[in-house]
Amino acid sequence: MSRERLLATVTAAKEVKPESPRPLMRELPPADPFPIDALGVLAPAARAIHDRVQAPQAICGQSVLAAATLAVQGHADVELPTGQKRPLTNFYLTIAATGERKTSVDTEALGPVRKREAALHEEYDAKQHEYENSRLAWEKAREAAIKNAKPKGNRAAIKFLLDQLGPAPIAPLAAMLTCPEPTYEGLTKAFQIGQPSLGIFASEGGQFIGGHGMSDEAKLRTAAGLSAAWDGEPMKRVRVEGSTVLPGRRLTMHLMAQPDVASGMLNDSLLASQGLLSRVLTTAPDAASGTRMWREPSPESATTMERYGAQLLDILELPLPLADGAQNTLAPRTLPLSAAARRLWIGFYNHVETRVASGGELEPIRGLANKLPEHAARFAAVLAMVGDINTSEVAPEAMEYGIQLAQHFAVEGLRLYGASRVRAELRLAQTLLCALAMSRRSRSHAFTSAGQGPSGTRRERKS
Repeated sequence: MSRERLLATVTAAKEVKPESPRPLMRELPPADPFPIDALGVLAPAARAIHDRVQAPQAICGQSVLAAATLAVQGHADVELPTGQKRPLTNFYLTIAATGERKTSVDTEALGPVRKREAALHEEYDAKQHEYENSRLAWEKAREAAIKNAKPKGNRAAIKFLLDQLGPAPIAPLAAMLTCPEPTYEGLTKAFQIGQPSLGIFASEGGQFIGGHGMSDEAKLRTAAGLSAAWDGEPMKRVRVEGSTVLPGRRLTMHLMAQPDVASGMLNDSLLASQGLLSRVLTTAPDAASGTRMWREPSPESATTMERYGAQLLDILELPLPLADGAQNTLAPRTLPLSAAARRLWIGFYNHVETRVASGGELEPIRGLANKLPEHAARFAAVLAMVGDINTSEVAPEAMEYGIQLAQHFAVEGLRLYGASRVRAELRLAQTLLCALAMSRRSRSHAFTSAGQGPSGTRRERKS
């Protein structure tokens, strides 16, 4: 190479601007807007919470939908065009960073549930004292019957007296409707001694995702148990001391989790293989932090929330349909689709089915996509029953809303699919990069706070 050509190459290289660092991971595209209108009778409440809290609409919509599901799930099962009867139960996951006001939204949406729990606690306290006295009296009477049987020690005589005594008093049901971080064993126990319709609700979902119930030893049991609960199958637990089989129970779940925590859950191959992730409906709205300038909430929002609270509380206070002779075994009625709603459902089913084949747009989320028609029917039934708890069928308008909601979760599932499958090394590298950046900013702040200028020289104080 000639001297002139070498000099020209060096000069050109000096003029090339250095490339800025590339991100380790591709940024997510913008979130799919949550279809607030598709919440039907619940839409005003979601908008009112958004007005009062200024959290992303998706968090508000997801929260009222989950609360409503808890309220109605014990009363009916929806009948699909296939003839299958499916619970109204659903599992929701909301992904949002700290500062997006998840807890505030959860407090607003679960207001009527908390009121019902408080009333149940009062009833429990009153009944528990009476039960303890009745139980003690029964035990003493049983001892006396055994002791005083004549002829003494005669088996037939003892049995006759015990039969006359009757069964032991039944303890009142535990007053809990929601819990944040149960193990599968704890959940089974709660269903055994408590209400037959429960919810796992956690505004800090890391409590559940990182809790004992999702530890390496317990994760398989929890995933299998939750999947069975979603399907409406009996809760089962087998131990050396005996087995427990609990039919007629219903469980809704809503976890609010930070992105890193949620990513670990969505990337868990065991949860995927157990089918749990295909039953979880995920939304991850764009952040609202930095855009929420102060404003007074609309007076109408307070009125709307009062109406919403009264509507759900009325449903929660209704007696649940129980199996004959059972204290906490549900016997929900069957809620069919109207003829028009049935046609809409079949059309949506066919629409999904053509897109889950190899190469189809829904192939990356095939597990979730295969359940989208069922999700749509469950949404529709929930909205129909919130509007009228005694409705005899799911109307076409409710089914249209259910399909819109299912489509939203499909779009969000596709958007989040790639992010949840980023290699573990890249996630660790991204975490390290963020930690280094924070450390660098902290050192820079401490440096300038100590009176050092950017060049490292001490700044002069003004007298």
